[in-house]
Amino acid sequence: MRTTRTTRTSVAACAAVAVLLGAAGSAAATPSAPPAGDGAKGVCKRAPKADARITKALARLGGNAATKGSVARLAQRVANAKAAGHSEIETYLNDRLTLRRSLVPTLQQRQKDLKAVRTWCQANNNGTAK
Repeated sequence: MRTTRTTRTSVAACAAVAVLLGAAGSAAATPSAPPAGDGAKGVCKRAPKADARITKALARLGGNAATKGSVARLAQRVANAKAAGHSEIETYLNDRLTLRRSLVPTLQQRQKDLKAVRTWCQANNNGTAK
């Protein structure tokens, strides 16, 4: 039987793809080892950037009504929706406002925890001391 060059090439390409997919599938199915430590070195390394992000977020949330992302700005939008009689919009924005207000104490607690972590990192050679 006579086969064309295109057919042979297609069959070879399909076989190569099947082999590659089979190898990738078995590699993805192998379980990874559990963590060996607590990752203190990495936490200590990322602490300054995390602190900066938290400080920036708290400043934004605590801003005035002209600050995008602030609690005051969203509260003003809720008041505007209520004054305009848009009850569905008011409900939606009010739910967002509740969430945004709940972020403030959470971020403040994280900031306190991160301060304790940074103190620990300084005392323990940035997480490398045993």
